[in-house]
Amino acid sequence: MSQQEIKNLKVSKLSVYIIAFNEEEKIKQALQSVEWADEIIVADSFSTDNTALIAKEFGAKVIQIPFNGFGELRNIAIKACSHNWIFSLDSDERCTKSAKEEIQNIINSKDSLDAYYVPRRNYFMGKWIRHAGFYPDFRQPQIFRKGVLKFKNDAVHERYEVISNKECGYLNSFINQVPFKNLEEVIHKSNRYSTLGAKKLQETNKKSGMSKALLHGIWAAFTMYILKLGFLDGWPGFIIALGNFEGTFYKYAKFYLKDKGLDSFLNTKFPDG
Repeated sequence: MSQQEIKNLKVSKLSVYIIAFNEEEKIKQALQSVEWADEIIVADSFSTDNTALIAKEFGAKVIQIPFNGFGELRNIAIKACSHNWIFSLDSDERCTKSAKEEIQNIINSKDSLDAYYVPRRNYFMGKWIRHAGFYPDFRQPQIFRKGVLKFKNDAVHERYEVISNKECGYLNSFINQVPFKNLEEVIHKSNRYSTLGAKKLQETNKKSGMSKALLHGIWAAFTMYILKLGFLDGWPGFIIALGNFEGTFYKYAKFYLKDKGLDSFLNTKFPDG
């Protein structure tokens, strides 16, 4: 469908929601990439930097949501959206021109499905990552009709339910992602996500153990670096695999320590002598 054909149709409206916390260095580019949308909601979790201020100055609607996990955060953000079609964009993602045109075609077509996955291409350490499961990189459906997508109240790696009798579609056009601004953020994300992941493990009946932590970590790195050919991306692929090892290992290690009541070493009772 051409841009002229879109103009001749009764145009559907699109809401974009962006979840954010202390993303002042990334949020502006994310907002600029979707400035064509009818509504932009920034779901902020009480950032302590200028994230909310930048979003307000851009003209986005900022809502403050206490962070109790990504699942709950996304459900609240979706409820805040006014329009029938919703595009979920993270603060480290950038909508491309080709993706914009494809999204406009979807929301204005009578034959559209109810939800679509969006392929992502990741840029790290000065190059596009082509392997390690990062290309194409799909997460949950990012284009969907309101009321179609519902998330579980998971702390991280949130599960979801598509409420539709139709299959999900896939965009052909990529959006871009800058998953880590520097190596410090690789370490920071491994730490934060491992803590959230450990919390999620606590809600299961799984057994904990340090040997399990090590084996899960090794398998996660092996899968990403060898099975998914991350080694072909050179040092960026190695660092991504190493970060995945650390995040997975510490997730299970934190789960084990919490399970044994050893999550705070300050409570240690020293042996006599």
